[in-house]
Amino acid sequence: MGKVIPLDQAVRENLKSGDTVAFEGFTHLIPHAAGHEVIRQGISDLTLVRMTPDIIYDQMIGMGLAKKVIFSYAGNPGVGLLRRMRDAIENGYPRTIETIEHSHAAMANAYEAGAAGLPCAIFRGYKGADLPKVNPDIKSVICPFTGEELAAIPAHRPDVTFIHAQKANEKGDVLIEGIVGVQKEAALAAKRVVVTVEEIVPDFKGLHPNLTVLPHWTVTAISVVKGGAHPSYTHGYYARDNAAYLEWDKVSADRDLFDQWMKDNVLSATPEVFAERIKGL
Repeated sequence: MGKVIPLDQAVRENLKSGDTVAFEGFTHLIPHAAGHEVIRQGISDLTLVRMTPDIIYDQMIGMGLAKKVIFSYAGNPGVGLLRRMRDAIENGYPRTIETIEHSHAAMANAYEAGAAGLPCAIFRGYKGADLPKVNPDIKSVICPFTGEELAAIPAHRPDVTFIHAQKANEKGDVLIEGIVGVQKEAALAAKRVVVTVEEIVPDFKGLHPNLTVLPHWTVTAISVVKGGAHPSYTHGYYARDNAAYLEWDKVSADRDLFDQWMKDNVLSATPEVFAERIKGL
């Protein structure tokens, strides 16, 4: 399996400064380890796309790696604000960022359009909403068949999409069990796809074939990173670390505390160290 390479190599070979990148996972299977590797490598001027930016994007923004965020909800799930993102927006610290806000439905449709190779997504939405007043990317078109006015937005076409999954087989097919967000669509919309997995197995014998979310020919690189979604959860492997999300609210509220936390927990932590720290999960 030539696609199975260390995470640092997968990031270095596939993501460049200035790229548009998506790290997708909906509460479940959020690719934190991949995001941490991007931070360690200092890959900057990124346009971050994500349906629900949470603490991994807060960390990347706080480290000054993002120039733009395209999103549909930003927050520390179940806790509150993304304080580093807010500091960047309100105070330009550590740098100013551009934000483009959409609804969840719009983000999902934009990924679908990108996966289909279309230039835009057309859907019912935004009627009576205020987002079109502040987001110039939200347009309207008239259906040529019914005369109905519909919303239209640009398709998402990331340079790279990162996701986390439970398993890959020896061919490089990727399997996801449990809650699936827009990982498949985000991957198929991207030019390159990097998947971190808990393990590689010989085959998926005995498992329903529909669990194979991504066939091997859609995947650029696979890296085995046990615990790669922590502090989010991986169904069948470990639970959500709610304490970590609560801790992040305190850490991210203070610039100096944030800097020290990142030095201690990300900049000095290899994927192997990361996995060792969460063995008890």
